[in-house]
Amino acid sequence: MVWKKITEKNIISSNSGKEFDIDGKKIAVFNQGGYHALDAICVHQDNSIAAGKLDGDIVECPSHFWHYNIKTGELQDYLKGVKLQTYPIEERTDGIYIDLQQ
Repeated sequence: MVWKKITEKNIISSNSGKEFDIDGKKIAVFNQGGYHALDAICVHQDNSIAAGKLDGDIVECPSHFWHYNIKTGELQDYLKGVKLQTYPIEERTDGIYIDLQQ
């Protein structure tokens, strides 16, 4: 695993998300009962899900209301078998770290 620090602690408010550009990839990180990381771009119209409304483990894309599970990346409606890539993420004493090398 190759861990990379992406932000300081307490930057992402509880029950919200933030988009990061990491090595050319757009990653959405959510702080919902712990940190969760997945590809930020909705498969519907290439808009970011990072600013979407959270309801438990489900984020709603703010553009056209598609719903993704932030833990699994799975699309919850419309199309079966559609999934955004998820990434290992952890909170450490000096910040939030992600591993993009899966």
